[in-house]
Amino acid sequence: MRGRVGTRTLVAVGLLVSLLLAAVVSLWAATTPDGLEHVAGQLGFADTEAEHGAAGSPFADYGTAGLPEGWSEAVAGTVGVVVTGLLAFGLAWLLRRRGSGVAARTED
Repeated sequence: MRGRVGTRTLVAVGLLVSLLLAAVVSLWAATTPDGLEHVAGQLGFADTEAEHGAAGSPFADYGTAGLPEGWSEAVAGTVGVVVTGLLAFGLAWLLRRRGSGVAARTED
């Protein structure tokens, strides 16, 4: 019988799979419009599109400014996974349950 998979192993494998998907699968990302752009075209208001506030940012439009097509999306996806992971782990760390040592100190 196999033992249980540890939390660290599970998190590490999940992070590696996420990074692999973000970096590799994005190289074959579809060039067709996303859902909002598609519906806007079907309903006839696509021509009212305007630049948004983050249009000049380094990761605007699912890509990375200054990199060739394909690599641009891979880098943006990888950075997105890393930033999201850091935010999730940071939030989990801040909200973690404290051990009995914290409860014992507050009772004193």
